Parts: sequence; C-alpha cells; structure tokens
Amino acid sequence: MASWAGQPSVKGSTESMRMALLTFSLVGIQFTWGIEMTYCTPYLLALGLTKSRTSLVWIAGPLSGLIVQPIIGVLADRSKSKYGRRRPVMLIGSVLVAGCLITLGWAKEIVGHFVEEGEFRRSCTVALAVVAIYAVDFAINAVQACCRSLIVDTLPIPKQQTGSAWASRMVAIGHLTGYVIGTMDLVKIFGSSFGDTQFKQLILVSAVALIISCGVTSWAVTERVLISGRDADAPNKGIIEIIQHIFKTATSLPPRIQAICNIQLWSWIGWFPFYFYSTTFVGEMYFRYDAPHDVKQSKDALGDIGRIGSLALVVFSSVVFFGATILPILIRSPDAENFTKRPPAAIAAVLTKFNKYRPDLLTAWIWGHCLFSSSMILTPFAHSFRSATFLMALCGIPSALSSWAPSTFMGMEVNRLSAPAPSYRRLSITSPLELTSPITPASPTRLEQGAMAEKEENSSTGELSGLYFGILNIYTTIPQFIGTFISMVVFALLEPGKSPELAHDADPSEHHGTDGPNAIAVCLCIGSMCTIGAAFATRRLRSLYRDG
Repeated sequence: MASWAGQPSVKGSTESMRMALLTFSLVGIQFTWGIEMTYCTPYLLALGLTKSRTSLVWIAGPLSGLIVQPIIGVLADRSKSKYGRRRPVMLIGSVLVAGCLITLGWAKEIVGHFVEEGEFRRSCTVALAVVAIYAVDFAINAVQACCRSLIVDTLPIPKQQTGSAWASRMVAIGHLTGYVIGTMDLVKIFGSSFGDTQFKQLILVSAVALIISCGVTSWAVTERVLISGRDADAPNKGIIEIIQHIFKTATSLPPRIQAICNIQLWSWIGWFPFYFYSTTFVGEMYFRYDAPHDVKQSKDALGDIGRIGSLALVVFSSVVFFGATILPILIRSPDAENFTKRPPAAIAAVLTKFNKYRPDLLTAWIWGHCLFSSSMILTPFAHSFRSATFLMALCGIPSALSSWAPSTFMGMEVNRLSAPAPSYRRLSITSPLELTSPITPASPTRLEQGAMAEKEENSSTGELSGLYFGILNIYTTIPQFIGTFISMVVFALLEPGKSPELAHDADPSEHHGTDGPNAIAVCLCIGSMCTIGAAFATRRLRSLYRDG
C-alpha cells in the first residue's frame, strides 16, 4: 500500500492556463531536441565525419533512452523528496543539459585552448563533440521522462487525453519556435558577441529556453509527496535490482500496454531517420538541385543547410501545431462514452450529427501511420527543395498523433494499474482529487492507496508512471538501434565518403558522389515501410479495447 501527503495542483485561474503551465516544460525540451536534430548531423559532417560514422554517433539517443529513462523513472517513482518526485530531476537535469550544450557548441575553442593546430586537434574536437552529444542525450532523456510522468501524476484519468493533447501542442510550439529561429541569420542580427556562428547562438538560446521552461512548470505545479510506497525495501535497492525489476515488468506487460509498446516499436523505425536526417535531406536537395553557384561556395555551409532545413521544418511544425490544436476537437476521447455533454439547443442538432461521424483516437492514429508511410516512400523521387518540403509537411498530422496518442493511452492504463480497485481512503476532509488551482488546506492531506480504500474511479496517483513510461521509451529506442544500423549500411553503400556540401576542409578525393540516389531518402523510404506494421499494431490495440 502507498501513502501520500498533499494533493497535486497547478497554478492558474482556468483549465487552459493550468494545462499550459503543466506542459510548458516540453517547449524547452522540444526546442533543444529540434536544435540537436537540425544542426548536429551537419555539424558533425562539417567536422569531417562520414555519414556512416555520424549514424553511429546517434546511438547516443537510443542508449540514453534504453538506460537512463527507465532507471530515472523508477528512482523518481520511489523518491520521497519534500519537493516531489519529478521536479528536482527536471531542474537539475536541465542545468546539466545546458552545460553540455555549451560544451558542444564551443568544442573547437575548448580543444584549441589545450591542443596545437593539426590533425590531432581535429580528432580531439570530434571526440569532445561526440561526448557532449552523448551527455546531452543522457541528461535530456532524464528530464523528458520526468516531464511526461509529471503530467500523468497530476491529472485524473478523464483528463489524460486533454493533458496529452496539450503536451502535443507544446511539443509543436517548441518545434516551431526552434525552426523559426533557425531560419534567421542570428549572427547578422546579434553580431558575434554570443558566438560567431549560427550554431553557437542557437545553442545558447536552447540552453536558456530549457532552464526557463522547466523552471516555469516546476514553479506552477505542486506534487503530492510519497510517504511510503508499495515496496518498503524499494529505497534500499541498488541499480542491479532496479534493472531486474524493469526487465521483469517489461517481459510481463498487460495486453493493452504491450500493444501500445508494439506500436511504438514499429512506428519509430520510421520516425527515427525522419527526425535526425530530414533537415540534412532538405538542405542537400537545395544544394544539389536549386542553389546558385555562389551559395554552394558559402563559408558557413552548416548554417546555410540548417536555415534551409529549418525553413522546410517551419512548414512541417506549422502543420503539427495545427493538427495538435484542431484534432482534439475533431476526434472522440477514449472516455467519451463515460459522460454526455449537453450542448446549447441552437446547435444541438448540428453537434449530434457531427459527433456521429467523429473518428476515435485509435482510428485517427491508424490513418496517421498510413499517411506518414505513403509520404516517406516517395522521398527517393524528390529532386527539389519544394518537393522535399511538401513531403515533410505531409508528415505534420502523423507527427501530432504520434506525440499525442501513445501518452494518452499509456497514461490511462498506468492510472488504472495504480488503482486496480479504485482506491483512495481520505484521512482528512478534502475536495475530490482533480486539477484545480492550489488551495492551502487547514491541515496536511494524506491519501492511502490500497484494496480496502473507498471507490474513486477517476482519481490518479501515477505511482507507476515512471516505470511504465520508461518501458515505453525502451520500445521507442530499440527501433533507433535498428534505424542506426540501417542508416549505417545505406550510407556505407551509397555515400561512403565525406559530405561535398559541408566537409570543405577535406580533400575533394574524399568526398562521396552525388549522382546516385540520395542515401537519406533511401533510409526514409525503408522506415516508411516499417510504419505499415505500426498501423496493424494499432488495429490490434483497437480490438483489445473493443473486446473490453
């Protein structure tokens, strides 16, 4: 039996304001991911890495997701800090990410301070940049795990879809903000005071944005405090026992959670190359087919490819934001059958007819997989900046659904597991557990969770959210290993040399050719075929819900 002190609450006078503050940390996280995904691949290519070696660097993301998120999730689940289980990790982690980002941006200067000019300095610069990327990925995965779990911990079950929809909107805002800023020539606007390249200035903006966004959510949210968990010996367990616990849970998941994880496994084989290589792909299309000669000779090709790629992804992110805003209105909530709203009489007939044809979230998710797959399968035939941008934009709606749907269903299932026989007994007189503006009670509130507790079907503790969202992240990272292997093989076969667009310091004989099919387009096409498997896995989840 678990016992708690206090009630979760969020500052704000309206539900929209509270939802926005609860999910605001995701703006900074996604902004940071966006900068890493947009600029780090061309940055590493500019340092002289080949595409096949660059693909190996991106094992950092899967490794951190495979190791860090589940362990941090379990440790946070068991934390008895008076500040809550999630917010301390969010704040400490965001500061670590900021430090590692600055190290990444100024890797050349840091190495140059200690090592003389030459090949050894270039090797040390690459090594420091790779280590910094690994450190960023490990730290930001810990922050992201706690931000997602905080939403599940705070919201009751009927609000899980709303919370996930708001999270999707914040992800879209983070993407859009990052890409819009990325299209600007920051060095021309601000000068070289904050860095002499576009990449350095974006790194600084990203570090500040992450700390501020996590700080705002931590300030706005009050967590309940865990007094004692189900397992009294849990705090004394070491890393080995925690890993064994994660493995045991992951190999015996409830059917619905297993189905959600299977969907992630298939879909992320397609999404991994999209998020990490799409900017480079669009930039290469521009440089190879559309760019004037003087642009091809640019001294800051990294910045140019980043800006061109960001312009395409501004369009993509605008579609994502539109989808994240509109789709929750058009799609039925998984819990819609549990209540009936009474619309005004003047529009009741229209709404009744509209509701009859509204798809449920699972059906929309299936069609999202199909749209993504049919778009990316065409990338090898894109031979211009406009065609590449159009294909990226088509993936906006599937991206909004892929951010929203898994969290919705996982949040619902985790809260049902946390209260298998709906289960709170109040030891003091308080209002029902719901998302409210904070009210200071006359005496501390203490909740006990157990089989004998009184019924309260829609309440949430999210006691196991760190564990199960960590396992969901394992299923998100395994396909990234698969995608990395596929990318490495494709790059080694089709473009084994260094980038002619970016590696200007390399001898021309080391550059790969540009006559054959674009290697990144081939990776995107292969990933799209795997996404069809995600559509079938989503149909399986729908049948599980229909069968009860």
